[in-house]
Amino acid sequence: MRLKQLILGVLTIIAIAFIGLSLAQSWSQPQVQSRLELYQTNLLLHASEWQGDANSDVDFKAARDKLIGDEPVKAALKQYQDARQSVASTLSKLETRSQTTGDRAIKPETQPKVAPVTETPAPKTQAQQSQEPDAQMSQLIHELDLRLGILQAQQGQTEAALATWNQLIATTQSSSRSSSLGNTATALVGLWSEPPRLLPDAELRIKQELDGWFRYQALTRLYELQQRQTSLSELQATEQDLAQQAAFKLLLIAGIPVFGFLIGIAILVYLVVQWLLKGKQALLVQNGTLGWLTPWGGETIWQVLVLFFVGQFFVGQLALPLGLGILGINPASFDSRTQAIYILVVYALLVTVGLLVLYSSLKPFSPLPKDEGWFRISGRGNWFWWGLGGYFMALPLVILVSLINQQFWQGQGGSNPILPIVLEGRDNVALVIFFLTASIAAPLFEEVMFRGFLLPSLTRYVPVWGAITISAFLFALAHLSLSEILPLMVLGMVLGFVYTRSRNLLAPMLMHSLWNSGTLLSLFILGSGST
Repeated sequence: MRLKQLILGVLTIIAIAFIGLSLAQSWSQPQVQSRLELYQTNLLLHASEWQGDANSDVDFKAARDKLIGDEPVKAALKQYQDARQSVASTLSKLETRSQTTGDRAIKPETQPKVAPVTETPAPKTQAQQSQEPDAQMSQLIHELDLRLGILQAQQGQTEAALATWNQLIATTQSSSRSSSLGNTATALVGLWSEPPRLLPDAELRIKQELDGWFRYQALTRLYELQQRQTSLSELQATEQDLAQQAAFKLLLIAGIPVFGFLIGIAILVYLVVQWLLKGKQALLVQNGTLGWLTPWGGETIWQVLVLFFVGQFFVGQLALPLGLGILGINPASFDSRTQAIYILVVYALLVTVGLLVLYSSLKPFSPLPKDEGWFRISGRGNWFWWGLGGYFMALPLVILVSLINQQFWQGQGGSNPILPIVLEGRDNVALVIFFLTASIAAPLFEEVMFRGFLLPSLTRYVPVWGAITISAFLFALAHLSLSEILPLMVLGMVLGFVYTRSRNLLAPMLMHSLWNSGTLLSLFILGSGST
């Protein structure tokens, strides 16, 4: 017995070190929100070009202005200036930290407010781990400068635009990695100079380094100077189609969350009012003090948690990278579809390890007490309404907490690595695989682990509300991103509330799946708007 406790003690130190190191690394990583906000800005810029049907009686300009505002380009300019300042500030902090401590942080991954996907993150590839944060942040600043200049030019700030591009040219001369951006900036300087200087490969450079609204504005300027009326007309027609699609996507992105937010507020108000009127008979307190008869003690809970985290570390950080290295496979070379399959396989391995840990730890206590409803999954009862209602309840709570959380982290603290991949994905098969991973596999496994096992086990020692809180915290901690701990903990508490009230794992599984599906849908819509 003492030997077992000694081994668990050593593994606990390893688990704490793994969690601490992962959280420390996430400190220097920008959140997904940063990139999402810029993608939404790009969608707004696209929609601002929509003119509507000239033969229609509908005032499309008024409808468009209500959707995107009166001065979308001015607003976008400020958004990009703020983003650049934030990245520059983060880069300065990283350089200072590197000079003073010698630490090398893991690669940052920059990215409307969207909720976190609650999937245990896949391990970063060796290429991701080897890239220097200062080099990547500098690259991002160059990309922002390229677009900032176009926004300035469209606002009539031509001198400022030329200065932005010339600075970009000067800072990329010594970097082969950014030389393509510098060449594109040279082409843009030529387009907006007086007199214009048209480079022979200007069109190719613009198409290679710019997309969306920014490509449209640069090509429009080029075709006007070249007096290519046919190309200009085709470009404008294409942009009108994209602008109409962008306006529809904005309606989806803005309308669905607002609708869900209002439903969630209504449900919360109803539950509170019902509680005030009915007291102990209200839904809010249903099963609120009813725990589980737990046949195992704290050592078993400790064992499952420690082996779960150590298993993640062993598979994700040791065994898998070592195996890939021996086979000579570099995940950084994967295309989006192979990357999606890779993440699914990695997650399947982590799930297998987690389920084996759970099964082997609880096997000595089988059969479990039937009357207690351990790991109960039943198609009967009102589990569907608890899951659906829990999803709507979580929306206003998590969104409000996320807004507060954003002010504290100021765009840092890390995000799930699957999010930027989905955001930039163009492969429908890859997106389906991501959906299977995040919206089906993750809810099934994580609800079995955190709500099916951990929450009921804790009721042996603490009240139900305490078990909900502790299990939600550990659920958030398992995602290994500092900035997401608070919003994911709130989400986990709602999942725990739904489970303790419904006593059916199908309810939190449904809620969890709806949550991740909604996030992936928002990412897909935003990403598809940048073409």
